[in-house]
Amino acid sequence: MWGKLLGTCFGFMFGRWVGAILGFWLGHMFDKSLKQNFDKVGGFQGFFSGDDLHQRQALFFSSCFAVMGHIAKSNGRVSEIHIQAASAFMDEMGLHGENRQEAQNAFRAGKSADFQLKEAISDFKDVFARRYDLLQLFLEIQIQMAFSDGHLAAQEKQLLQKVSQYLGISATHFQFILKRYQAEFSFRQQRAQHHSQQNGQQQNHYQQKQTTSNGGTFSKSQALAVLGLGNDASEKDIKRAYRKLMAQHHPDKLVSQGLPEHMMEVAKRKSQDIQSAYEFLKKVS
Repeated sequence: MWGKLLGTCFGFMFGRWVGAILGFWLGHMFDKSLKQNFDKVGGFQGFFSGDDLHQRQALFFSSCFAVMGHIAKSNGRVSEIHIQAASAFMDEMGLHGENRQEAQNAFRAGKSADFQLKEAISDFKDVFARRYDLLQLFLEIQIQMAFSDGHLAAQEKQLLQKVSQYLGISATHFQFILKRYQAEFSFRQQRAQHHSQQNGQQQNHYQQKQTTSNGGTFSKSQALAVLGLGNDASEKDIKRAYRKLMAQHHPDKLVSQGLPEHMMEVAKRKSQDIQSAYEFLKKVS
């Protein structure tokens, strides 16, 4: 209303009735734009209460588990492995009581036949459009769900490609993220196996060296892939990729942008994987 009123007044002052008409139209467009942005933060209530961050965190939380449920059922039925993976993910986030129930409800909603993936992702993107790091982390979490049984089925990959497309992530970058996660998944498994062997039995120096240099436990090419690099990467390339990835997955920054605090552990684990790969590359280079 105020935009139309002021626009008409100023327009009349500078251009009489022609200016008033133009001012009225410009004021109307201003009011319309202002209302849309104002409604996104909950009108006056959101302005005074500062709940915008909590609303974004709630949307990220519910959307994440709903899409996870949809991907889990991409093969027609949800396997026991996917259910266990979702439960393990909730455990990792420390979800209990009401929070865990909300996650389970969202997961079930995503499994339903009438779940509209495109609409759900579009609503999500409208809120997080300028927070590219969160969009990418959202996709990485869905890739993690698809890989929960150790491999990526064709239907799961097609669905992930759709999620990526709806998020506005290019097909080329989707392949880059997918390849990097595969390396991260394998590197994490190998690292866990290596620590288990070290704790469970005494190995001589030759055996340890053999395991490391032959790529059975730690592979240089695998560590480079975790950073999204090829075997020809220079030391400068490694440092640049490491710093970029650590900045993208910094837990505190992501939480301030709308990542639920429960999901901070996901960002921490990814940062630890990136850090471990970088530390390993510093030792072998």
